[in-house]
Amino acid sequence: MADNTQKDPKDWVSGDDPMTGAQESYLKTLAEQANKPDPTEQDLTKAEASELIDRMRQKAGLQK
Repeated sequence: MADNTQKDPKDWVSGDDPMTGAQESYLKTLAEQANKPDPTEQDLTKAEASELIDRMRQKAGLQK
């Protein structure tokens, strides 16, 4: 049976809102650890930030 407890960020009611402070902080941390440019200089939505966090965690070998 598929796990549907998590909605796709694109389906979030608040997905178009600006990223949260927590998302911004975590993205900065992930970027620093990966020696990548700070992605928070872009105006990301909550959904975009969530998807970027997932991709960066996956590349870093971190589990959800």
